[in-house]
This record gives sequence, C-alpha cells and structure tokens, in this order.
Amino acid sequence: MNTPTAAARRRPRTLALELVDALGDRIRDGRLAQGDKLPTEAAIMAEFAVSRTVVREAISKLQAAGLVETRHGIGTFVLGVGEAPGFRIAPEQYNTLRDVIAVLELRIGLETEAAALAAQRRTEANIVQLRAALDAVAKDFEAGRDSVAADFQFHLEIARATQNSHYTELMSTLGSMIIPRARLVPEGEPSDEHRRYLRRVNSEHESIFDAIVGQDADAARAAMRTHLANSRERRRRAQADALS
Repeated sequence: MNTPTAAARRRPRTLALELVDALGDRIRDGRLAQGDKLPTEAAIMAEFAVSRTVVREAISKLQAAGLVETRHGIGTFVLGVGEAPGFRIAPEQYNTLRDVIAVLELRIGLETEAAALAAQRRTEANIVQLRAALDAVAKDFEAGRDSVAADFQFHLEIARATQNSHYTELMSTLGSMIIPRARLVPEGEPSDEHRRYLRRVNSEHESIFDAIVGQDADAARAAMRTHLANSRERRRRAQADALS
C-alpha cells in the first residue's frame, strides 16, 4: 500500500502559506487597498489552483495578522497595512548608529531562531528562492549597485522557509530598512573598505544558506547569529570611533 510522503502530507499547509504570502504582498503593495473586498473563495481557488480548505486556512492567517476581517454574510475586506494595532519601527527610529544597533539586537533574537526553523522545514522551492536572492546580491555587488533590496529579500525568504507566517509578517512589517547600510551606506563610489565589508557579508550569507540547504538547524542558528553579531559589532566600533 502506498503511503503519502512527508512532503505530500505538508503540501496543504505549504500551499496555504504560499497563498498568505501572495495575498499579503497584494495588500502591502496596494493592489488590494484598504476597504477592498477580497475575491470570492471560488475565484481564489481558480486563480491559485488550490482547494477551499487551503483558501480558508490562508484567510484565517491573514485575519490573525490583522490584514483582513470577515463580515459574515458579506465577505472578507482588507484592513490595510498598519490598521490593526501592532509592533512597528518608525523610519525616524533608524536614524543613528545607536538606533541601528538596537534593531540588530532585535534581529539577533528573531532571525537566529528563524534560520534554525528554516533549516528544519525548508522546501526545494524555498531553496530556489534563497539562491535567487543571494545571486541578486552578488550581481548587484559586481555591478557596483546598491544590494539592500536583494539582501533584505534573502532574509525575508528565510522567514518564509520557516513555514510560520508570523515570521514572514513580522519581517515584512520591518521592511528593508532593517538592513544597516540602508541608512548608513557611504555616499558616492563604494570605497575599498566598503567593498571588503560587502564581501564579508556575502560570505556570511553563503554560510547561512549552506546550513539551511544541509538542514543543519544548529549550524544555521550559529551562522545567522555570527552574521548579525558581526554587523552589530561593526556598528559598535563605528559608534565608539565617532565618540572618540
């Protein structure tokens, strides 16, 4: 008798999380605006080729995240990003080195465990997206372009690989401003020192990626902690130099 594989048993839950990501992205980028009514269950099932169970689970997760509300007998409506009370870091809270260090301390607590969970739960599709994000970082670096967006995408894909939508929602709420150089990147042509820094960052990313691919939760946790702690220490040194 054939028995379902572990991947097959996870599939409905994985599909629901993918649907949460897709609908959540539409809400965050404004394609689904505050007050808009979501498409019917049947329309979502047809568009995404998923079952009614998957749609209902995804809607439930979006409700828990405060992105939508269901009015019985009427439909499900978009609340809008930030409409529900919740945690956020305002743009003005990223202005100084002290601010950046505080955010890095938060990220150490959040993302080290996310990396461990990602190593345990990642799918082949997650690996493809993580690799694509890292390749985009490298491409931007070689072209002398800002790689903040691709860097953030890598960290967001790790959150998605946890298969826990709360990690994804929190990382999406924080946004690309959590990447330290988003505010503190040098003006003009990158210096040799800044290029060396970016090479170290890319090497640290690759170590995280390798641990997740290898499904080594302890190594992924340690690699992420090393990556974020190194970034924090670089900022602490910069802060000390500025005060000296």
